[in-house]
Order: sequence, then C-alpha cells, then structure tokens
Amino acid sequence: MLLKKYLNFRIISVITLIVILALACWQWFEYKSFLRLPLKVNSTDSILEVSHGQGINLLVSKLRHKGVINQVYFAKLYYWLNPEFKLIKAGEYQIGTDETFVTLLQKLIDGKVVQYTLTIVEGSSSYHLLDKLNGISVLKQDFSLQPDNLVSELNLKTNHIEGMFFPDTYHYTKGSSSLDLLKRSNVRMMKVLTSEWSNRAEGLPYKTPYEALIMASIIEKETGVRSERKKIAGVFVRRLNKKMRLQTDPTVIYGVGPQFNGDITYKHLRTRTPYNTYLINGLPPTPIALPGKESIHAALHPEDGDTLYFVASGDGGHYFSRTLKEHNKAVQRFLRKSKQ
Repeated sequence: MLLKKYLNFRIISVITLIVILALACWQWFEYKSFLRLPLKVNSTDSILEVSHGQGINLLVSKLRHKGVINQVYFAKLYYWLNPEFKLIKAGEYQIGTDETFVTLLQKLIDGKVVQYTLTIVEGSSSYHLLDKLNGISVLKQDFSLQPDNLVSELNLKTNHIEGMFFPDTYHYTKGSSSLDLLKRSNVRMMKVLTSEWSNRAEGLPYKTPYEALIMASIIEKETGVRSERKKIAGVFVRRLNKKMRLQTDPTVIYGVGPQFNGDITYKHLRTRTPYNTYLINGLPPTPIALPGKESIHAALHPEDGDTLYFVASGDGGHYFSRTLKEHNKAVQRFLRKSKQ
C-alpha cells in the first residue's frame, strides 16, 4: 500500500515537473518572441514621450496604454536583466513600424529623439520667419516678437532684424528654444557674410559688410535664376558707382509693407519711403529679405559689363540693356508680349 502511494506520488511529481518545465519552456519561448517580434505600432499615436527620471513602471505603462505591448512582465524582466538599459534619456521618440522592445530601449539610451526641421526660404522676410516660429507648438517660445527687444536679445550690431538670418534647414527637438534657433541662424549668416566679405572683389561701392548684405537681399528678390545673380549685381554696382538711383521694384514693395496687394502701381513708385529707390539715392537703409549664399556672393563678385538696365522677360528671366533707349524698347516689347 505504501509502495503504491509512493509510486503515485513519484508519478505525480514527475508529471508536475514536466508540466512546470513545459510551462517554463513555453514562457521562455514567449519571452524570446516578445523580444524579437515588432511592437504593435499605432500610426496615429507612434510618439513616445519620456520625462526626466522616468522609471520602467511608467515607461511600460505608457507603452501598454498606447497598445504597443501586452506582455508587461516580459518588458520589465528584460529591463531588469539588462542594467545598461536603465540609462534612458528624456525626450520625444518615434516608435518605428519595425521597432522591437529591445531596439526601442536602445533608441532611448542613445537619445535618438524625434528631429523636427525648420526651413528658412531664401528671399523670405525676417518677420515671416518670426510668425512661422510663433506657430510651432513644440518649440519653447522664449523671445519677444517686438523687433527692438529681439535686436537686444540677439545682440545684433544693427537696429533692424531684417536680413539677419541665414536661409537653410535647421534641425531641432521638442522643447527647443525659438531664440536659440534664431541665434543659430544669425551666427550662420554672420559667418557666411564675413567669409564672403574677406574675399570680395575690388572697387565695390560698399563701405561695410552690412551694405553688401542689403545689396544681396535686393538681388535675391530680383531673380530666382542662378545665372542672373551676378549680372544683376553688376547692373546695380555700376548704377551706384555712376550715382544713378537703383530704381528696383522690390525695395518699393518692401517700403509699402503688409498692405501691398501684389500689384505695384505708379502711386507706389511716387510714394516716398526710406526704401523707395526710385526716389532715394544709394541703398535702402536695411536689407529687404533674407538672402542666400549665392546672392551674397554675387553682391561681392558682380559680373563685369556695361549694362545699366534690365526688365523681366516673362519667362522667369530678364533682358539686360546698355542704354535707356534700348531698355524702354525692351519694356514695351515685353509688355505687349505679356498682354498676348
């Protein structure tokens, strides 16, 4: 009787052990599958925000709430078995469609946070840039929209912000400083301008790099054709050297301001503003846009020649003339062409 009970006990023990081993193997297989298989990413909610000092419990809770993981225990187990993954960095992270829990943790360790981009377009206005920055919700809005205050905050050497930011694409992360972006762009502009000024051509009518920047902004607004920039620079430089007025529409438009409706009129040309180069001599007092490197280079390396006039040809480019008579004929010709 005792032997029978003993045998039954041994059989039960063996069966129990087999069951335990089977469950353990199954759990191990499930654990390995959890680490290997991609997370369940919701395309509309694939951003994970990690705060400073955030622990595994809150991290896993966020992932479970998003529906990214179900096996909370496996996630915590892996985290505690791998102490190097405890050094996660705060920030905003994109959960990729092929992301596993392991690769996600590695991303958090490496601090590969979501990168946003700000593109400053050549020829745009500094004030348009400020409006654009003010509308970016992930940025820390830590600057005043008042130009006078911004001049002080950026420590500018001028009293006007126009033209002081370099057109390019800048990367930033959530919570970045708007003012820092402006500083980076301004530093880049000053670096490019200083470099180009130090290698400028001889005989230019500019006393300072700032005057060259003003000219570059006019060139930027006059043409989007790369091959024309030095030609237009040559025309303007020759006009300045001959004490002729620049007579360029973009400066007039800038002087009119936000109320300009896209149609320049005779009244605009006869309205005196500091920027109306039909009525003032020399350069306007400030840049009228954000010029790119090519326009800055053109302003400081104008093309030689004897042309003094140009008019839009209607195909995106310009027709250049040596004399006023030739120019007037070209204007009439292209006006008739535009009405056809």
